[in-house]
Amino acid sequence: METLSLHYDVSGDDFTNAGEASGKIKRTLKGLGYNVTAVRRLAIAVYEAEINMVIHADGGVIDALVTPESVTVTLADKGPGIPDVELAMTEGYSTAPDDVRMLGFGAGMGLPNIKKYADEMNLETEVGVGTTITIKVYNK
Repeated sequence: METLSLHYDVSGDDFTNAGEASGKIKRTLKGLGYNVTAVRRLAIAVYEAEINMVIHADGGVIDALVTPESVTVTLADKGPGIPDVELAMTEGYSTAPDDVRMLGFGAGMGLPNIKKYADEMNLETEVGVGTTITIKVYNK
């Protein structure tokens, strides 16, 4: 398999299609014969990041780079940024509005779950500019 590049646009506040990109990435990796555990872990991490983009950032873009050894997914938005990353990484901490919580989202597990399921995670954020999260999972 050669390197495969995937690109998805994510709409903000669109809970009907939220998770569509992570689902497509998951199906692609399964079709390529990726390790099922790696596929599951990546799908969870990307889903959490994608949902955060929908809830907090009015959407963004997702780019995935698939090689035989690993998948690297970069999720970039132009949202409000994260003022306190350490606090945001705390399980249960959420800034999701009540209407989003009533839909079953915003439990404060997004960033902690990304870190838990990714082999590597990098988060860059600037208040008023946006956030970029890079997730890497090895095919093992």
